Amino acid sequence: MADFITQDIRRAGHWTGHCDRCVMTYEDRFLRRKVVQTESGQSVLVDLEQTTSLEHGDAFVLEDGRFIEITAAQEPLIEIKGDDLVRLAWHVGNRHTPCQIESTRLLIQADPVIGHMLEHLGARIQEVSEPFTPEGGAYGHGRTHSHEHVHTAHEH
Repeated sequence: MADFITQDIRRAGHWTGHCDRCVMTYEDRFLRRKVVQTESGQSVLVDLEQTTSLEHGDAFVLEDGRFIEITAAQEPLIEIKGDDLVRLAWHVGNRHTPCQIESTRLLIQADPVIGHMLEHLGARIQEVSEPFTPEGGAYGHGRTHSHEHVHTAHEH
């Protein structure tokens, strides 16, 4: 049995204050119904209306109105650098691989096949362990495989 239940989230920048924090990987942050653990060891039953992509800085809203912050966990990634980062980003996107795009590098989940392909295209790659916060899809907040925009009850 969970200590708390949440059926709502608030997006980053649309809430303040918190009572605890959940550190979650990129894969863990895509959910509809699941029990998650907070840093203090409390369990929270997340029961959302639809499958939702949670981002670093979002928060679960507890039944009593308190917030539990969602933090992106450190995870194994591949850092990609190169002289033509735009071209490398195109090849990553062409393979529908989630990608964190920064001015001097790209980050993708550890995938030796994609890493090898990028090296053949002139990329310099190295394994790193960092939080992963890739770009959302072209149709709104969240994962690129869905063409729906997810709204929560309190998001405006």
